[in-house]
Amino acid sequence: MTNPPDLTPATDRLGDVVRGVNDDQLGAPTPCDGRTVSQLLAHVDGLTQAFRASADKELGPLTDTNPDADGWPDADPAWRDDIPTRSDALAAAWRQPEAWTGMTRAGGFDAPAEVMGLVALGEVTFHGWDLAKATGQAFEPDDATVQALAAYVEGFDPAGTPGTFGAAVEPPEHATAFERVLARTGRDPRWRPPTTLRAL
Repeated sequence: MTNPPDLTPATDRLGDVVRGVNDDQLGAPTPCDGRTVSQLLAHVDGLTQAFRASADKELGPLTDTNPDADGWPDADPAWRDDIPTRSDALAAAWRQPEAWTGMTRAGGFDAPAEVMGLVALGEVTFHGWDLAKATGQAFEPDDATVQALAAYVEGFDPAGTPGTFGAAVEPPEHATAFERVLARTGRDPRWRPPTTLRAL
């Protein structure tokens, strides 16, 4: 791939969001239907390890299994430290030119490395947004990341991909470039946590 994207801004942003999650928010809902913040943190922890190994062509247990093969467990107690550290390692691995060459594997699927790198960028960005929305944090990726993801999602089936992305939704009026990307992945760019009415 010519001029592959740098994942560092996306992983830095993910790390900031993870560190901003409060313990009392772990049971909160997320834009990932039916998944709590704690469950999504566990998913992100697993995918950062898998895609780091994918970049290094370290094919084995981390790359050969679906990260959700055991369901959606809660996050390990050390998530606040582990995820930023592992996301930094992910970005460092994909900064190596050889990471983007040849074939590699993640989640038990083989694909060209240049495709897998974009998948990794999407995973850390989209789930960073999911966590930010669920915990009341701001989230705005850098322009280069948005441009790379816009090209990536152009190839998505508007009907969605079962187990990966939902059907595309209509972006809101005056949507930003990133909101249009989110809508293509089946996410509601203006998602808000559900509110519970208190009994008077």
